[in-house]
Amino acid sequence: MNLVITMSRRFGTGASMIAGELSQKLEIPVYDRAYIEHELEGDSYVDEAEVIRNLAANSCIILGRCASEILKDQTNVFHIYVCADKEDRIQRIMKKEKLSYEEAKALLEKNDKARSEYYYQNTGKVWGDVNNYHMILDTSRLGIENCADILMKYFERVEII
Repeated sequence: MNLVITMSRRFGTGASMIAGELSQKLEIPVYDRAYIEHELEGDSYVDEAEVIRNLAANSCIILGRCASEILKDQTNVFHIYVCADKEDRIQRIMKKEKLSYEEAKALLEKNDKARSEYYYQNTGKVWGDVNNYHMILDTSRLGIENCADILMKYFERVEII
């Protein structure tokens, strides 16, 4: 089956780590902002939504970029939203980026605001609204290290894989 997973996430939740582990387990690629923007370089006739639709022709994981909304009508797409407590996210950013508490907090708030505005500008919807996703993963409660396994068990149970 052609399985496409969209993964929207708050900054600092560890979603890219979950996507990477899921990618290995399912043996499918992960596409993020950098990849999609690279695909757009030099091609003024293609927009981001078209790139995402083309990527979704094959099994893959797409991080962000409003992919959940762009692919909302496709039945083979599973939409995930990854969140975590703000303090956990700040601590993760401090460790990963080697920043002070205040610097990490400012970076988190800046990124969350930019993602929220980007999503709203491109979809007219509220970023993180539970009605736009099939599953919400809270890495503060579930642990980043458990989320890929949770998804794999779910996919096996409903016979997606």
